[in-house]
Amino acid sequence: MTLFGLRVPMVASLVLWAALWEVVGQAGATILIPPLSHVLVRLVEIVPTESFAEALGLTARAFVLGTGIAVLAGVPLGVLMGRWEPADRLMLPWVNVFVSAPLSALVPVIMALFGFGELTIVLTVVLFAIWIIVLDARAGARAVSPSLSEMAQSYGAGPLQAFAKVYLRAALPEILAGIRLGLVRAVKGVIIGQLLVSVVGFGHMFEIYSSNFLMEHMWALLLVLFALAFAIDGVFARLEKRVEYYAAARQ
Repeated sequence: MTLFGLRVPMVASLVLWAALWEVVGQAGATILIPPLSHVLVRLVEIVPTESFAEALGLTARAFVLGTGIAVLAGVPLGVLMGRWEPADRLMLPWVNVFVSAPLSALVPVIMALFGFGELTIVLTVVLFAIWIIVLDARAGARAVSPSLSEMAQSYGAGPLQAFAKVYLRAALPEILAGIRLGLVRAVKGVIIGQLLVSVVGFGHMFEIYSSNFLMEHMWALLLVLFALAFAIDGVFARLEKRVEYYAAARQ
């Protein structure tokens, strides 16, 4: 980033917001925003505790299961929609509806169908993550040149071989972009699921902190979630750069 002709590192933005947060917190304008220094102290206190480790384990398990299902189902569906017009016409309107819909409002429907257990939380994660994965995989598959399909057919490749060795690889940049966005959305999904369904994991900790007005503790927990989402985004952004050549070679 360049500002007034000077190159400014991106981390400077975080430093600026951290300083502003500390100033507002120290001013005591509202109890909802404690000083960042106090939040960091609470963070150091919370992370080593057994309750945090247990909540992290429950949240991570639901997150991994949900995102795994979303990726395994969303990528093939997106590629199928991108390569087969009848499937695209059938599924695209529904995918667009779920992408733009307020998904939190659908969680009670899942609760009514599947109860208040971990399955409902996992399905909530799937609900938040899968649709953007489908759309990006579809976009990548539609960008594949017809000549690659003709080449696969000329070499006698079956549908599964063409999917694994042609369409999946050629669409890999968009697929990874969709997975990255889906995983970030899944972080929100798992917390909403735990808050609304059975109040376990990080959702249980948020419920305790908010009901007792422990704002320093709640912001500390939010920092953990922000860090996890930022780390996921950074890892997949690096993976996307490594496969950019597929986008240039698929034409």
